Amino acid sequence: MGIEEAPSGFLLTTVEGLAGYFRKASMWPVTFGLACCAIEMMAAGASRFDLSRFGMEVFRASPRQADLMIVAGRVSQKMAPVVRQVYDQMAEPKWVLSMGVCASSGGMFNNYAIVQGVDHIVPVDVYLPGCPPRPEMLIDAILKLHEQVQNEPLGSNRKELAAAAEAAALEATPTHQMKGLLR
Repeated sequence: MGIEEAPSGFLLTTVEGLAGYFRKASMWPVTFGLACCAIEMMAAGASRFDLSRFGMEVFRASPRQADLMIVAGRVSQKMAPVVRQVYDQMAEPKWVLSMGVCASSGGMFNNYAIVQGVDHIVPVDVYLPGCPPRPEMLIDAILKLHEQVQNEPLGSNRKELAAAAEAAALEATPTHQMKGLLR
């Protein structure tokens, strides 16, 4: 009996596919608005853009209830340990979205006080460019993250991938030590 002969109303899938579908449909973000990008993030949650279509209408105040950290805005050196602590308090599986050019690469603030990319602190899954990015861009980035979440492996395979990405980010040369077009 092949798939063509299966009775109607019969659903075939894998456990990973089903778990990925459930994970993407129940993503809860933690509030981490640090600068002007946070206003656009709040606008995305308002009625005009309506993040509640994706089950994300409530931004969690506790990292223990969230599985998506949206880092919106520039991260100062003093705020970097707090970002890492909030990330460490989030339950597995967890994802990070870097919103805006300041969070992604330091933006126009190439000085000692601003971290030149939040990926030096936490592993980032999706980068969202723009200064500040529009709410539509945030929704598009969230949909891209949904695709990524739905297709990623379960269990130890995911932990190995996350550990490798985090190790690569921590071993990368800091931008203040890079030479060439940056200076």
